[in-house]
Amino acid sequence: MKIHIRHLASGLAVLAAVVTIGLWIGLMPISASSGHWRVTSWFLHWVMQNSVQLNAMSVEEPAIVDDPVLVRRAAGHFEASCRFCHGAPGKATGPVPYQMTPAPPGLDNSAHAWAPAELFTIVKHGVKFSGMPAWPAPPRDDEVWAMVAFLRALPDMDEAGYDRLRGAAAPGAAGEAGAAGTTNPVLAGCVACHGIDGGSDGGAFPVIGGQSADYLATSLAAYRDGRRASGIMQLAASGLSDDEIARLARHYAGQRPQQPAQPAAAPDDIRRQITDRGGAIAAEGLPDQRVPACGSCHGGVAVDGAITQPRPGFPRLTGQDRPYLETQLHLWRAGARGGGSHAHLMARAAHGLTDADIAAVAAFYADDGNRGTGSSASR
Repeated sequence: MKIHIRHLASGLAVLAAVVTIGLWIGLMPISASSGHWRVTSWFLHWVMQNSVQLNAMSVEEPAIVDDPVLVRRAAGHFEASCRFCHGAPGKATGPVPYQMTPAPPGLDNSAHAWAPAELFTIVKHGVKFSGMPAWPAPPRDDEVWAMVAFLRALPDMDEAGYDRLRGAAAPGAAGEAGAAGTTNPVLAGCVACHGIDGGSDGGAFPVIGGQSADYLATSLAAYRDGRRASGIMQLAASGLSDDEIARLARHYAGQRPQQPAQPAAAPDDIRRQITDRGGAIAAEGLPDQRVPACGSCHGGVAVDGAITQPRPGFPRLTGQDRPYLETQLHLWRAGARGGGSHAHLMARAAHGLTDADIAAVAAFYADDGNRGTGSSASR
């Protein structure tokens, strides 16, 4: 028996040596042009499925996965980053993806083949041994869930619906932009999501129209330079020059978009209590929690009968979309937001906010009807 074991060990050692020598001298083909054996493709996909299913078990799904607002939010990014490989309704991929090994799959069955948590796992973490990258901004689970919502809606889209969602027919995308003398293709890229006036498009995007040029330029530079995490905006801003950023900032600073309609999240009496609490935090802060008054930098509170304005370099929050404000405050509190030279101030300010505080402040600033009520401090 010992002799047999010795022979087996020797044989394995020789085999390992032969394999190592073969790999060392380059006999292992790694060219994509050779493709995979069928058994190799099956094995890799089987391993991937099992891994995704296991890791998806720890993913906590949001209350609403298939939100149309999220679908709209992710559509422009899919067009810019994903369609080249995966195609889209009425739009075939180019010849390059077909030469990849493995070739990127079509997504016309994504909603049926994968559960939401599984799609989240794939989009956020990517897939090794393929061309599928991880999400560029790991802290931004909110953006990943937006892409999940889009992928789940994709199988039911036709070409016209896809074009509408990606902003190809956005108001001002061509005619109004041209009429305003802005034939700059960089602005055309922004218009697909933000429109010519920088509105929220029903809450899919932040209201950037009317923000100060300084704040907009600082934000775009932070995205471009990787100081503010966003898988969507980091890509959009990555190739912008300082001059292009300045021109975009001036354009949107001069706009006055229509304020978004804010959804009622609670009965009127409860909603009033929430916004009143938010107004108190905006006007007075939370001294016991070391949270300064939001209005001291962002304005939007009543002082001696007038509504205060933001300090230079700070964004205007009044009339911003409520879910957007909540998301940003949660990111600040988690230390995942980043930004310009004032970022450290917000990181400290948000640290003492509870979930209820965040909801109250967001509701107050989003609700124009509460301007001047619940925020009557004099200072």
